[in-house]
Amino acid sequence: MAGTKGKKTVGSLVLSMGACVLAAGAIYVFVPHDDSGEPPVKRVDYRVELLTARRAAAYPVAAPEGLAKSWKPTSVRFDASNSDAWHLGFHDPEGQYVGVEQSTEKPVLFIDKASQGATETSATQSIGGETWRQYKGGDYGYKALVLKGDKSTTVVTGTASFAQLTKMAEALRTK
Repeated sequence: MAGTKGKKTVGSLVLSMGACVLAAGAIYVFVPHDDSGEPPVKRVDYRVELLTARRAAAYPVAAPEGLAKSWKPTSVRFDASNSDAWHLGFHDPEGQYVGVEQSTEKPVLFIDKASQGATETSATQSIGGETWRQYKGGDYGYKALVLKGDKSTTVVTGTASFAQLTKMAEALRTK
């Protein structure tokens, strides 16, 4: 009698395992999933941080207006204790990174950090009546457009093309 109970237990175990494997296979087949391995980029709302920065900073804080919805804001921070440092990060429509950085820190140090070590070039661009200097050759293929102001330095930087960096710079407004 003990021998038959053991056989029933092993048989039940095999049937249970088979049912689990079938259920897992059905879930895998019928539940949508992304095989790209990359997590989706989440959009952040930066309005509160922008209002805070604009009230606290010693300079006019810049943020884009009128960009297409395909520009996804992904990160934001303002640090009044660190040279009024403002950061706003985006993924552009082509999936590249574009960041807006502003600070009252010494321009040479700030530009090097913000642009990931990009080097100043002789190329300039006129955007909104201001002369922006191009930087390129930074870590991770970073490029930058830099505007040195009286009270702060603005850097539009990232892995995106200069055309995309220019679109961001053109959209920047201070209020």
